[in-house]
Amino acid sequence: MIAAAIDTPAVLIDLDTAEANIRAYQRYCDEHRLKLRPHIKTHKLPGLAEYQLAQGAVGITCQKVSEAEAMVNAGRMQDVLIAYNILGEAKVSRLRRLAERVNISVVADNIVVANGLSQGFADADRPLPVLVECNTGAERCGVPTPAAAADLALDIAALPGLAFAGLMTYPPAGQTASVTAWLSQARDLIISRGLEVPVISSGGSPDMWHAHEKSAATEYRVGTYVYNDRSLVERKVCGWQDCALTVLSTVVSVSGKHAIIDAGSKALTSDLFGLEGHGFVPDRPNLFIDLLSEEHGRVVSRDGALDLKIGDRLRIVPNHACVVSNLFDTVVLLRGDRHVGEARVAARGQVW
Repeated sequence: MIAAAIDTPAVLIDLDTAEANIRAYQRYCDEHRLKLRPHIKTHKLPGLAEYQLAQGAVGITCQKVSEAEAMVNAGRMQDVLIAYNILGEAKVSRLRRLAERVNISVVADNIVVANGLSQGFADADRPLPVLVECNTGAERCGVPTPAAAADLALDIAALPGLAFAGLMTYPPAGQTASVTAWLSQARDLIISRGLEVPVISSGGSPDMWHAHEKSAATEYRVGTYVYNDRSLVERKVCGWQDCALTVLSTVVSVSGKHAIIDAGSKALTSDLFGLEGHGFVPDRPNLFIDLLSEEHGRVVSRDGALDLKIGDRLRIVPNHACVVSNLFDTVVLLRGDRHVGEARVAARGQVW
C-alpha cells in the first residue's frame, strides 16, 4: 500500500518503471543506430534527464529558453536543442548567455526569427547552430515545402553568427513514408545547393517504435515515453504496467451513482485526445471519470457497481502525462509501492 501520509492530490512517479522505459527505448535506438535526444517537457526533472544521458542519449530537447535554463542550472546538461521559434530581443539575449555555458542549438521556420538570432549572435565567439523546422504534415510550425526548407537553409548559412545545422520536424503520427519522402527531398535539395545537412531530427511518442522506418532521420526526439500515459496505451504503444506517472486522489463525497475525488482539471488536465473520460484507474477498470471541474473529478461506474466510500484512494493514469507534470511543484518518488522521497519539478511553469 502507498503510504497514507502522502497528501492528495499528488503525482506519483514510479522510478523503477520510468527507468525501465528509458533503458528500453535507448536499447531500441542503439539497435537501429539512431541518436536519441529526449524531450524533457514530460518530466521536467534534472534527475531523470541525467539518467537519460547516462543511458546513452546524445543530449536533451527543451521547448523554451527558460525551460533550458532551468535544466542547465539544475543538472549537468551540456547539449540542448530548443525546438521552438525564439523571437524577441529579451529571449535571444538569454539564449546567448546560455549558449556561452553549454552547447545550444535552436530551430527557425522563417527569416524573421533567423534575423533576430543573427542580430543577437553576430559577434559571438562561435556561431549558433540553427535547424530549419519543417511542416511534414502535422500542421504546426515549419516551412511548408522542401524547396522552402532549402531556401531558408541557405539564408541561415549566410547570416552572421549563425550556422545551418540541419532539419527538424514534429511529424504526424502514422505517416512515416510521406515524412521520410519530404525530409529526403529537402535534404537532397540542400546538398545540391552546396550545404551539408548534419542532423535530421524527427520525433513523436506515438510512432516511437517505428522511428527506424524514418530512414532520413539521424536522431529522434521523444518525451512521453519516460512516463507513458493513457493516450499511448490506447494507441498500443505501451501497456498499463509501463505507466510510471499516476495521480493519487481521495474520494471526498459519495452521492447516489457517483463519487467526487479531489483531483480536477488542476490535477488531471482536461486534455481528452479523442478519448472518453479523463483518466483510467487500472485497479478499478469499471470506474470512469466522466466530468472535471477545477478541483473536482466525478467518478461513475460502467457496470453500476460504484463501491466507493469517503476516504478511499484512487490511483489514476491521466490521459496526458506531460501536462500533469506542469501542474505540480513537486512529485512523489516511489519504487514500486515504497515511498523514496520527493522531487521539485525544476522546469515547471517555464513558458518564456
